[in-house]
Amino acid sequence: MKRLFFKTLYICVLTFFSLSVFAQSLDQAKKWYNEGLYEEAKPVFEKLVKQSPNNSSYSLWYGVCCYETDDWDTAEKYLLLARSRKVTDACRYLATMYTSSYRYKEAAAMWEDYIDQLSKKKENTEVYESQLERVEKLSRMKDRAEDIQIIDSMVVSKDKILSAYFLSQDCGVLQMNGDFVFSPDAYLSTVYINPKGDRAFYARPNPDGRFSLYTQTKLLDIWTDEKPLFPSDTEDNNYPFVLGDGVTLYFASKGNGSIGGYDLFVTRYNTNSNAYLAPEQLSMPFNSFANDYMLVIDEVKGLGWFVSDRFQPEDKVCVYLFIPNDSRKYFNEDEKDEKLSTRAALTSIRDTWRPGSNYEEQIHLAKTNITNTHQQEIRDFEFVLNGRTVYYSLNDFRSPEAKSFFERVIELKQQANTTTKNLHELRYSYSQGNQSVKNQLKPSILHEETLLRSLLSQIDEWEKKTRNAENMYLRN
Repeated sequence: MKRLFFKTLYICVLTFFSLSVFAQSLDQAKKWYNEGLYEEAKPVFEKLVKQSPNNSSYSLWYGVCCYETDDWDTAEKYLLLARSRKVTDACRYLATMYTSSYRYKEAAAMWEDYIDQLSKKKENTEVYESQLERVEKLSRMKDRAEDIQIIDSMVVSKDKILSAYFLSQDCGVLQMNGDFVFSPDAYLSTVYINPKGDRAFYARPNPDGRFSLYTQTKLLDIWTDEKPLFPSDTEDNNYPFVLGDGVTLYFASKGNGSIGGYDLFVTRYNTNSNAYLAPEQLSMPFNSFANDYMLVIDEVKGLGWFVSDRFQPEDKVCVYLFIPNDSRKYFNEDEKDEKLSTRAALTSIRDTWRPGSNYEEQIHLAKTNITNTHQQEIRDFEFVLNGRTVYYSLNDFRSPEAKSFFERVIELKQQANTTTKNLHELRYSYSQGNQSVKNQLKPSILHEETLLRSLLSQIDEWEKKTRNAENMYLRN
């Protein structure tokens, strides 16, 4: 009897100890889970799901740990198991995982299920409805993915993206913002200068931190006459490039229906309205849920580049080299199931290659500097005298009076350029300062704005005087 008592006591103590250890292990795993330490929590939950395969919470926690540690096949198995047992959060994680793996139709189904479950609980679903709309847009973009050949790629630091671009001189010049535009964060943007060297396209930050696109023309050795490309657009736009036709503009935007960070867009300048047309979003694989930007096409080489931070660590980006299609080429219906996901995601650039193709020559050409094929005409400025005549230097003027008038125009434009730079600097300091600094800077900003308006008005007046004097001289 005594032996039986001690045996029973031993079993009870052992059971209590086991339960205590189990509780401690579970509590520790949940603590790691809530702190985002999924690698530490994962083996504990793996053991628990094997011990209690019908426990829906264990299935969810283990599935999430697998998802966060990139074991997606296992994650899907256990998250689906948790979902089958009505664990609401399982749908959210499955939707996120399916989105990241380009399985957009399945992601949409998960978001619909998740929204439905939250609605039954009278919870707010607005954020998740936005996610559903985004996934549906991604699905449509994937369905019209472009069949493009990506022939090479290079991973570089974010501030070194132009090290992978070798643009022919006949196609213009690319440079980092540097001193071209006042900005402490100049590395965040690039400048494109046309082949003539007399027009630049770039982005600079507004006081609210968002970037806007601008252009300037070169007068003598001075960049002046800054103009916004999209005067009424308040979106964050950056990284402009213009094709040789002078009217086709590629740029990146975080607005205009972007699906994730910066997306690539194209637009064209309408000479009838003197404005750009509504931007058109490029399809996959150019765009993704990550940041995609800096699309450049070298029409001399027949090659192009664009940048993406998909699948890259925080401080790195991948620059892709591709062969532009003469016109957009989409996948056939019978090719979609087999190729679409991998081609849209760019999980392997080799999948985009044509059978039996050898791209060594194009890759070599891409890294070759090609100088101008013809000598560009030297132009100090571009002044439209009338519908038939354009002047490019002071020596073109026949009238001494008109020439002196235009010298005054040049002086005023130089003053306007200096005032514009001062105004940029003041506005940036204003956006970064506290209320006291803003109060100090406000009068200076107002003064510079008034001065700039006056200078622009004077420029317009003296250009009219120049034009009238020269035309009258020519008529007489």
